Amino acid sequence: MTDVAAPRWTPPRGRGRTSEATARIGSGELVWRRATSELLRWAVKTRSGFSVADTAPVAEGRRVTVVAHVGPIRIVEPVQVMSVVAEESRVGFSYRTLPGHPVSGEEAFILHRDGEAVHLTVRSLARPAPQGPWRVAFPLLLIVQRIVRRRYLRALR
Repeated sequence: MTDVAAPRWTPPRGRGRTSEATARIGSGELVWRRATSELLRWAVKTRSGFSVADTAPVAEGRRVTVVAHVGPIRIVEPVQVMSVVAEESRVGFSYRTLPGHPVSGEEAFILHRDGEAVHLTVRSLARPAPQGPWRVAFPLLLIVQRIVRRRYLRALR
């Protein structure tokens, strides 16, 4: 599982494709407060082209349905929040995919400070879903994941 409290991530070997990307989203206390509030209300997803059925604050154990919109197509992505961290200089959450999601894996969104600079790190671990039509499309989904990751890194600016 992706530990959102850990500054360094050591992804498990052999459990899927891993990625980690970080971008500076701004600096200062106002940026920090705004970004942390928005992150914990799913803005990183909604500002990246997804809709989230429940925009209540992120909470460990909560199951949420995320929907990706690709033109007229809606792709349902059920997830469960696995961990939440809310520290003075680190705020974030991770979720795991549930049956019915196009991939099997985990994703984490972590805001952290480096002096006045505010950064967002996105971590993911993905492998083909164990069954269903998405299994065949996994290589294409990895390309889509790269595009979406760039959107995530801009979402809280």
